Order: sequence, then structure tokens, then C-alpha cells
Amino acid sequence: MPNVYNTKNIRGLEGNENAEPRILAHDALDLGANGIFAHRIPNTETIGCTLYVGGTFDTIKVILEGSKEPISFRGITAGSFLPILIISVEGVFNENGELIEDFREGEIVALY
Repeated sequence: MPNVYNTKNIRGLEGNENAEPRILAHDALDLGANGIFAHRIPNTETIGCTLYVGGTFDTIKVILEGSKEPISFRGITAGSFLPILIISVEGVFNENGELIEDFREGEIVALY
């Protein structure tokens, strides 16, 4: 019986999944500094990206790669890594539920 391996093609990575190098990210995009909200994040057509959150926010509303409806994550603290696969950040809100629109560099970063 031949060996069967789980193969993937994720932005150039191919082959036996267990033999592939494990990396946290190989590219990044600062969503806050570039104002990329309520739109599909570039380069998420094949697979979603994760988020690094460098600021403290009450709620981040995102769309996960397998969904069409937004979901909210609450209690986000500075320095958080959200190990979820998202395709869009729909909004970032303060403790009063107000939409935050001004971001400093490094506050919301997509990791690919």
C-alpha cells in the first residue's frame, strides 16, 4: 500500500505538511496604518491571515475565512496574537462601543 500524505499549496508551500517548516508568519501588512477595514484583506483569497494587536481595544469584529458573518472578540489587550484565520476586520471598538478610526503604526497587523 502506498504512503498517503496530506499535501497543501499555501502561497508556495507544497508537500508533506508534517515536513514543512513551522513559521508564525512570512509576511505582514499594517491594517491600521493603511486603513484596511470593512474590506477583504489583500492576499486572503486562498487562506486567511492571523492578527497581531499592538493596542488595547475593547472589541475587534472580524470575518473568519470559513464564514460570511462577522464575529466579535472582546477584551483585546496590547501585544495580543489572535490565532484565528480572518479575511476582514470589520471594525475596532472602544469600551463605549464607539468605532475607532485613528491607529498608530503597529496597532493592528495582519500576519501571513
